[in-house]
Amino acid sequence: MATLIDMPKLSDTMTVGTLVRWLKNEGDAVANGDMIAEIETDKATMEVECFDEGILIKHYCSEGDEVAVADPIAAIGEAGEEAPAATSSAPAAAAPEPVAAVEAPAAAPAPVAAPAAPAPVAAPAANTGARIKASPLAKKIAAEKGLDLATIQGSGPGGRILKEDVLNAKPVAATPAAATSAPAAAPAATLEELVIPVSNMRKSIGKALVASKTQAPHFYLQIEVNGAPLAKLRAELNGKLAGLPPEQGGVKFSVNDLTLKAAAEAVRRVPAINRSWEGDSIKQHANVHLAFGVAIDDGLVTPVIRAAETKGLREIGAEAKVLIKKARSKKLTPNEMSGSTLTVTNLGMFGISDFYGIINPNNAAILSIGATIKKPVVNEHDEIVVGQVMKIGLSGDHRTIDGAVGAQYLQALKEILETPAMMLV
Repeated sequence: MATLIDMPKLSDTMTVGTLVRWLKNEGDAVANGDMIAEIETDKATMEVECFDEGILIKHYCSEGDEVAVADPIAAIGEAGEEAPAATSSAPAAAAPEPVAAVEAPAAAPAPVAAPAAPAPVAAPAANTGARIKASPLAKKIAAEKGLDLATIQGSGPGGRILKEDVLNAKPVAATPAAATSAPAAAPAATLEELVIPVSNMRKSIGKALVASKTQAPHFYLQIEVNGAPLAKLRAELNGKLAGLPPEQGGVKFSVNDLTLKAAAEAVRRVPAINRSWEGDSIKQHANVHLAFGVAIDDGLVTPVIRAAETKGLREIGAEAKVLIKKARSKKLTPNEMSGSTLTVTNLGMFGISDFYGIINPNNAAILSIGATIKKPVVNEHDEIVVGQVMKIGLSGDHRTIDGAVGAQYLQALKEILETPAMMLV
C-alpha cells in the first residue's frame, strides 16, 4: 500500500511551504534516508527526508507550488501501483518570527530591508519574445558581464535564473533567427515594471517587523566611538595571523567579528540589556545569545551565536563565518535562527555611517554598527586632527529597559572598542 509523504512542519511558525525543487522524480527508487525535495519555509530552504523504501509513484505538487503543512507532496509505493487521491487544506496565516531590519534615524523611522527575489516563474524562452524572469542580482551581474539572459538556463524554481547561473554562464552568440525575431536587449540602466510575488520568508519578515514596531515602543540612542584603536588591533592581528595556515593558527578577523565580541563582552558590565519582554514578567537571561543580520536575496536572516559571552574572538569569528555561509546558501536550521537575546546589525561595509534597527522580538535592544569614517575631531590637547569615527546606534524596547540602561551599555561598549585589547583577556 502506498505511503504518503506530507509537507513537514519545519519551524514553529510554519503553516505553508514552497516546494523549490524535486530531488527525486516520479519512477525513481527511494530508500530510507534519501532526500526527495527542497522546501522553502518561512525561515530557510531545507531538504525533506524519505523514511520509506520503494518507488516514488506520484508528485502531488510542482516546483514552485505552495503547500499547506500536513498536505501530501508525494506518494511512495511499488512499481505500477496507483497513487491514492490526495486531499488538501487551506493554508493558515503564518505567525511573526524574530527578524532584524534597519530603518533611517528619523523621528518615526521607516524600515528598510533587502529586496525580495522573484518567486518561482516559468523557464525563460530565448526566441519567443517572452519576458525573461531572473533575480535582480542575476540581472545586475548579467549586465556587468555583457551576457544575454535569454541564453542562460535557470536552475531556480520553474527555471528562474539565479546568481549562480549567471556566474557559471559563458557568452553565447545569438542565432540569426533570434537576432531578427527577438527585441534587442535593454540597456543595463533601463527600468522595468515588476510584480514580485511575496515569498514565505518575505511574508514572515513583514509580519515580524509590523509586530515589533506596533507592539514594542522603540527609543533610540547613539554614541560616537574612536575607531582607530579597533582598526589598529585588527591590522596587527591579521598581519600576524592571516598569512599562517589554519593548522598553525592562521585566521583573518573582520570588523564584524570584533564588534560581535565587544557587544557580548559589554553585556557582562550591563547585564540588564540582556532582557526580554515576557508579557507578565521581564526575563534577564543568563547567557548572551547573540544574533546578527545577514542579507540574502530574499530578505534578511539573523543567525544566533549561543552563549557568546563565553567564547573567545577566534571562536566567535569562526562560528560567524559558518553561519553566514549557511545563511547565504539557505541552509540555516530554525534552531540556528531562534532564541536570541541581543541583536547586532552592521551596514558599515556599505558605507552607511549611522542608522537604527528594528528590534528583534523579544529582545530588549538591537545595536546598529556604522562605517568608520575619517573626519575632523578635537583631541585631548584641543587640537583639530583627522580622526576615525564609528557611530553606533541602539534601538531599545521601552517596556523592558529605560534610556539609562541603554546609555550605560553604549558607554561600556565604547570603552571596550576604544581599548579593544580588554576583550582579549
